[in-house]
Amino acid sequence: MSTGHRLLKWIRQIHLYLGVFTAPMLLFFAFTGGMQTFSLHETTRGSSYTPPAWLATLAQLHKKQTTVMPPRRPHPSEVVTPGKDSPVAGASAAASPANAATNARTTPASSAPADNPAARPKKNLLPMKLFFALVALSLMLSTLTGLYMAYRFTRHGMRIALVLLAGIIAPLLLTLV
Repeated sequence: MSTGHRLLKWIRQIHLYLGVFTAPMLLFFAFTGGMQTFSLHETTRGSSYTPPAWLATLAQLHKKQTTVMPPRRPHPSEVVTPGKDSPVAGASAAASPANAATNARTTPASSAPADNPAARPKKNLLPMKLFFALVALSLMLSTLTGLYMAYRFTRHGMRIALVLLAGIIAPLLLTLV
C-alpha cells in the first residue's frame, strides 16, 4: 500500500469519527438556531407569546453555553424612578455640570433620518429567515444522512455507536460542570 493511499485512509477514518462525534451537537445547533431565527425562544414586547421553558433553556445553552437564565431587565420605559416626575428633581439633575456633560454626549444635536430608527424604511426579514430555516433543515438532514452512511458503510458498527454515544454524553457532562 502506498504512502498516499495510507494517508487518505487515515484522513477518512479521522473524518468519520470526528463527524460521528460532533453530529449530535450539529443537530442541536441546527435545531436551536432554526428556532431562534423565528424568535421562538423569547418573549417579544407587545406579544402574549411565552416560549416553552425547554426551548428557552436550549436557546440559552446555544447562545451562552449555560442553562442559567439571567434575570430579565425591565425596559427603560417600564422603570419608574422616584422623584423623576418632580420638576424640582428633574431641574436639579439637569442643572448639575456632570449631568449636562452626559446629556450632551447622549443626545444628538440633530436627529437626521439615518439616526432615527422610525424614519428608516422597514425591511422584510421573512425571506432571509426562511433561507436560514432552510439552511438549518438542510444541515440537520445532511448530518442525519451522514450518520446513516457511517453505520451503513462500515464494518465497525459498535465502534460508531460508541463514538456517537460519546458525542451525546460529553456535552451533557460538560453542562453539569
